Amino acid sequence: MRRLLIPALAVVPLLLAGAPAAAAPEAPRPVRAATETPSLYDDEAGGDADADDPAIWVHPTDRAGSLVIATAKNGGLRVYDLRARERQVIATPPPPGPGDEAGRFNNVDLVTGFRLGGRRVDLAVVTDRGRDHLRFYRIDPATRRLTDVTAPDVPYAFSRDQAEVNAQRTAYGLGTFTDRDGAAYAVVSRRSTPEVGVFRLVERAGRVSYRPVDRLTLPATFTLPDGSRWSPCTDPGDGPQVEGTVVDPDTGVVHLAQEKVGLWRTRLVGGRFAGAPVPVERVREYGVPAAYDAEEEDCVTDYPADPGFGGRIAQDVEGLTIYRTGRSTGTLVVSSQGDDTFYTYDRRTGRPTGRFAVVDGRVDGSQECDGAAVVATPLPGFPGGLLVVHDGRNTPATPGEDGEARTDTNFKFLDAGFLRPTR
Repeated sequence: MRRLLIPALAVVPLLLAGAPAAAAPEAPRPVRAATETPSLYDDEAGGDADADDPAIWVHPTDRAGSLVIATAKNGGLRVYDLRARERQVIATPPPPGPGDEAGRFNNVDLVTGFRLGGRRVDLAVVTDRGRDHLRFYRIDPATRRLTDVTAPDVPYAFSRDQAEVNAQRTAYGLGTFTDRDGAAYAVVSRRSTPEVGVFRLVERAGRVSYRPVDRLTLPATFTLPDGSRWSPCTDPGDGPQVEGTVVDPDTGVVHLAQEKVGLWRTRLVGGRFAGAPVPVERVREYGVPAAYDAEEEDCVTDYPADPGFGGRIAQDVEGLTIYRTGRSTGTLVVSSQGDDTFYTYDRRTGRPTGRFAVVDGRVDGSQECDGAAVVATPLPGFPGGLLVVHDGRNTPATPGEDGEARTDTNFKFLDAGFLRPTR
């Protein structure tokens, strides 16, 4: 496995030239969800379930049987039908030993047509950030249920040993890709670092495993137009991590959301990164002084000292998904978590095309969105295709036994027709 280190000075000229200058963003277009999944509660009574990232599986012969597969962190995987009703719950793996971390499912994506046991199957691929593994679940079209087909001896994605796993710099964001030769890959980011790896999926005795192929490290420090140096504020000892990841199924173009820096674009060729990543858009807070406050246990940003070098996305830049309308046409959707909106871009050129917000309607809107998924395939109830977005602050609030509001998250289902390019 080769490692591709992207030096800050080699990338910064691209960043300064490629990202738009700071400007007041246009008002977001309001859109409304048709339905929502049941609440997930991140407390003991709720099984420490915290919604995060969805994927949409389109049934090969019966579109009404399509599923939404979503991560709930310590709460495992949740599987929903098109009416947002829960069909299956899959628990995370237990810790391997006393004091070790248990499984924690972070992101999910799909691989279709993977050869397993002499036949083609569809897989849900999950990053288990608790155990630093990728996990695999076969989707049965007949029963519409998922079955664990992870090889028992899968390697750590990034860690050298269990002690390093317990430090939790582990598999985090995820995007899958199958090349023209049928080889399936997972592009996986590493939590609390700017590292991203590529892993090839392989069969092992009727189960699924993987091997590392390539790795790159995005910059953590940048030279600003005024000559000063800037690094995004993170927790002590951490680097500016990537989570949102999507790979264009037709071109192999990889989009990476470095949460406190911006949106990057690179490409896979033969399962390897081809060339240095190029910026698409930076966050508004790019270049703004910020420092970690130990008492608040958070970064404090000095917005009045903003030098004006940022873009439009309000950090964190999060979930990425592609509304694919043809081999080269469609829309890239990007979650701007800091202002509860989404930005859209032309899939082929990267040109900005708009901005929208999921607002209250039949159900409440989406705030603090982590993950999103979209398909353009017409589905029952969603003639323009289905968009699923995470809602990190579901309302109305539900009080717990102590009278305080429970931490409540879920997923919103929307007709995606509004994302179709108009020209």
